[in-house]
Amino acid sequence: MRVEAYGPFLILAALLAAVWELAAHLNAVPAYILPSPSAILRALFENRRLLLATHLPVTVNEVVIGLALSTVGGTLLAAGMKAWRPLERALYPMLVISQTLPLITLAPVFILWFGYSLAGKVAIAVLTAFFPIVVGAYDGLSRDCSAYVELLRAMGATRREIFLKVRVPFALPAYFSGLKLAAVYSVVGATIGEWLGGSAGLGYYSRRMSANLHTAEMFAAVLLLSVLGILGFSLIARLETKFVNRRNLK
Repeated sequence: MRVEAYGPFLILAALLAAVWELAAHLNAVPAYILPSPSAILRALFENRRLLLATHLPVTVNEVVIGLALSTVGGTLLAAGMKAWRPLERALYPMLVISQTLPLITLAPVFILWFGYSLAGKVAIAVLTAFFPIVVGAYDGLSRDCSAYVELLRAMGATRREIFLKVRVPFALPAYFSGLKLAAVYSVVGATIGEWLGGSAGLGYYSRRMSANLHTAEMFAAVLLLSVLGILGFSLIARLETKFVNRRNLK
């Protein structure tokens, strides 16, 4: 990723930060409501050991496990729905209906089922990340590639060879789009789980700081959560560029 390609974004971000900092110094907004960027960075530096060594690893662990389970389960379910039409007719509407329910109403139920341990946080992360992976994989596998399929059939290719050499490469762009969304959503899910109950994690820390009106410390945790989501998105995007390009070259 080239930095110069994001020049407009960096300029806009710098301008917004400067205006934010100026407004804070002019007391346009009380510091307990919206602290300045410098105050947030100072809080992050002063609490770096607690945040980076104690709370960040907990949240990262929840996100990674939740995203991994969502990827495996979502990919297998999408492949199963594509291979067996009755399964798709039975489960796809249920998946859509599940997304019409507000996450904040389902999260306490998952905490009740799985408890306040790691399993509860992972379950909520899976709840948020599962749907985009299933939809991305299923839509990708459903792309029209009939001309290539007929060509391989005429050449005597088996069903498995057609799936691996045609269906999978055509599905990769949509599949990686779902993965990128899931990488961000899993951070949201883990944070909500920590907010509802926990003893460690960036979500737990931000909730505790908010209750004590330590707004700068709360924003420092939010900043780390944002960075975590961006890193996950960027990692998947980097894998997509390399993997899809390699597939296209074959």
